[in-house]
Amino acid sequence: MHYHQLAVSGERRLTVSRDSTTYDLTSADADLQTFGDLARVASIARTPIDRLAAELTEDADEVDDAFVDRHATVPVDAEEVWAAGVTYQISEQAREEESSMPDMYFDVYDADRPEIFFKATPSRIVEPGDAIGVRDDSEWDVPEPELGIVLRRGEIVGYTVGNDVSSRSIEGENPLYLPQAKVYDRCCSIGPSVVTPEDIDDPHELEMRMTIEREGEVIYDDATNTSEMVRSCDELVSYFTRHNTVPELAVILTGTSIVPDHPFDLQEGDRVDITVEGIGTLSNSVTTV
Repeated sequence: MHYHQLAVSGERRLTVSRDSTTYDLTSADADLQTFGDLARVASIARTPIDRLAAELTEDADEVDDAFVDRHATVPVDAEEVWAAGVTYQISEQAREEESSMPDMYFDVYDADRPEIFFKATPSRIVEPGDAIGVRDDSEWDVPEPELGIVLRRGEIVGYTVGNDVSSRSIEGENPLYLPQAKVYDRCCSIGPSVVTPEDIDDPHELEMRMTIEREGEVIYDDATNTSEMVRSCDELVSYFTRHNTVPELAVILTGTSIVPDHPFDLQEGDRVDITVEGIGTLSNSVTTV
């Protein structure tokens, strides 16, 4: 099932889409306002999230897709967003091209331990339709489309779409500048929905496409498949949770699958659309921060 979190007249609401119909779960139970609320109740009741949602739809109001699109916010209130790096061969190649120390990326691609780094706090996460940011002190910025793993207490409860916006010029200057290249205002977007594992046959066989528009013209359009990822979702989750007290809700972005060629540079006013099969399209404009 597809879950959306909404903000309507200052109130939060949770919807679920099943069999081409969308239901307002908050109308069935006022205490269920977020995906986290639903996941928590399902855990207490020891029932699958989708089963609980299906039961609630019997008493829930129906809403149309336009209403959901108009009021959608981030689909899950992740306390932390983390990201994996160099999980696709193309990202290894791109990081080698940008870096003053390229050999380290080749080593990570083939290593047993994946690269996992902190990406964003809630205040830095942008919702669908809002503007992602590029740093004013950066000379080369790119969007990075990624499959997102949604975790509750370290367990996979769904998938979403993520945009790991990055400064390649800052990271390329020195790998120790990675936090500055990755973590800043409006550096991350997730959405438009959370889709539970029951509706994703295989997260490692999903088509992914990114388009970038500038002044009404498509200037970039490319696609890939998560089958190109050299790490599995379970592997990334395993390393993320090792010796690490994780928050109740978190998202792990699984790595860059599509990399615009140099000298492409993301600019203020651009529009980025990222579509992942079975989940939806995450759309954001671009601003300078």
